[in-house]
Amino acid sequence: MILYEYPFNERIRTYLRLEHLFRRLGELTPREHPLDHHYALATIFEVMDVAARADLKSDVLKDLEKQKTVLNSYRGNPSISEERLDEVVHQLDSCFTALHNQPGKAGHSLTENDWLMSLRSRINIPGGTCEFDLPSYYAWQHKPADVRRQAIESWAATFGPLAESIHHLMKMLRESGSPQKVMAVGGQFQQNLPQGRTYQLLRLRIDEGLELTPEISGNRLMVSVRLMRHGEDDRLHSAAEDASFEIALCA
Repeated sequence: MILYEYPFNERIRTYLRLEHLFRRLGELTPREHPLDHHYALATIFEVMDVAARADLKSDVLKDLEKQKTVLNSYRGNPSISEERLDEVVHQLDSCFTALHNQPGKAGHSLTENDWLMSLRSRINIPGGTCEFDLPSYYAWQHKPADVRRQAIESWAATFGPLAESIHHLMKMLRESGSPQKVMAVGGQFQQNLPQGRTYQLLRLRIDEGLELTPEISGNRLMVSVRLMRHGEDDRLHSAAEDASFEIALCA
């Protein structure tokens, strides 16, 4: 099964992008080849670009506080484990404190590193990090893998509070949705969203054996899915057959 996720607002879209980048960074950093560490650095710069949004930190702090309020409202419910509730609330408190105490935007301290910033200014230029352009970076790539890895880990650590906060927020959001099986008739599916709830994320799972790609669109009133197939001409074409998949709406 292939999982697709579709955000219903810009805030969740930003969280998903950061999650994607943090996962990539986590994959690349432990490796040893200089090329892997080159793309780990490129990923750090991408995180800095996404995290530069002025209201990102305040949005995350507000979401942490909101989730904590929701969880505390469950206290005294006999079907809720108080021990587990305390554990999750403590995690959210720790994330809130760490992020709140971090000065400025996530990764702001890296902008004071002239060597990193010279690399950042060249890395998006095609071939801009060749040895004749950045000889110091070329020399750095020849250092032992452990030295490079430790440096990348120290730079990436500045994003730790943000990454941990988004991890917990997205985990709780995903757990709020219950999957249901639906049928796309003639390759098309539409569903009106229940009123009274504000949905933030749609999760869609489809059998990879069907070789179909969902094109998802939606707003606060309805969601629409059109199934596409990759043709021999390397273009996507609308699929006309019926096909089933799972969706979960997360609020």
